[in-house]
Amino acid sequence: MDDTPYRQFFEQPAHSYHRQYEALRAVFIDGRPQKEVAEQFGFQYSTMRQIVYEFRQHCDMNDASQESPFFEI
Repeated sequence: MDDTPYRQFFEQPAHSYHRQYEALRAVFIDGRPQKEVAEQFGFQYSTMRQIVYEFRQHCDMNDASQESPFFEI
């Protein structure tokens, strides 16, 4: 079975929130450099830094395990 279209869903997300989620995942889970991740997901480096900053702020102000900025629980 060819899983290419399914991989592309994650590797090349079409929606902005999905792109942000996958970019943050690449930074925090995969440990990839922000500059590299920004390039892959089509963000300016400064935008990627802002996304990371805002995510950290969100997690610091909330219980990160309880409230997601991406998904309704």
